[in-house]
Amino acid sequence: MIKLVACDLDGTLFNSDMSVSEANIQAVKNAQDNGIEFLIATGRAPRESRAILKDAGLHTGFINLNGALVFDEDSKLMVKHKIPTYKALEIVELLHQAGFYFEIITADQVYTEDLNQRISNVAHLMVDLNPLLDFKQAVAISAGNKTIMDMKQVDHFEDLLHNPEVEVIKIIAFDSRGHEAFDNVKKEVAQIGDLVVTSSSSSNIEINAQQAQKGIALLDYAKLKNIKRDEIAAIGDNLNDESMIREAGIGVAMGNAVPVIKGLAQITTKTNNEDCVAYILNQFVKENKQDQR
Repeated sequence: MIKLVACDLDGTLFNSDMSVSEANIQAVKNAQDNGIEFLIATGRAPRESRAILKDAGLHTGFINLNGALVFDEDSKLMVKHKIPTYKALEIVELLHQAGFYFEIITADQVYTEDLNQRISNVAHLMVDLNPLLDFKQAVAISAGNKTIMDMKQVDHFEDLLHNPEVEVIKIIAFDSRGHEAFDNVKKEVAQIGDLVVTSSSSSNIEINAQQAQKGIALLDYAKLKNIKRDEIAAIGDNLNDESMIREAGIGVAMGNAVPVIKGLAQITTKTNNEDCVAYILNQFVKENKQDQR
């Protein structure tokens, strides 16, 4: 019996226009009404992800920033894993020297040194996750989306990090050339130590503290809720979902998932444009009812 479902956002709960379909919304509510806890597991920051779910009329707990922050349904902070400031400064220097556009994310804010590049890089991310979109459409969507543009521009990241009140939770770098563009910098980040590099698309890398992984966060949260591993399902599509797909009792890969995720999952199902989350949640509810007979 499934009691807890962790679900990614981009390329999973979201369809190609970065919204949650009505079918998915109703299925989440139906699952919750039938005793299944639904937990969003995303690389996105808390404020951004909460706004998206509020607009969809959904109330859930969150694994944010790849597991660096975990909140229960009442928005109570359960887990926090930050990047030490001295390591964040090393990463900033590496990424600047390599010429990447990147952003720094804290528990309550996203920082950029160039808002215009934010639009372009988010558009590339959207096209990568949703091949039905062309780049011009993606630019229009990203530029017009208040949630995507809800961030703060600073002159220099180094000055930001010298503020003792700023705690870096995640650093995300973008490059439309694909994963190969990050090969060298990933090796250099690894040499810093106690960091993990994942990805939510082929056009980015996401840098967190070693413990900040969706799978670790999911199991920690389940333990607090007295939920067993075989009572957990995880739904995802990309590399930053790998740890939770691996750790859950049932791993579900989207039809649009990358090959690594499909290889790990027990189930591969429909795409994010075919209401996959609704399909699999309805299956879980049906199977749970059968088990209770």
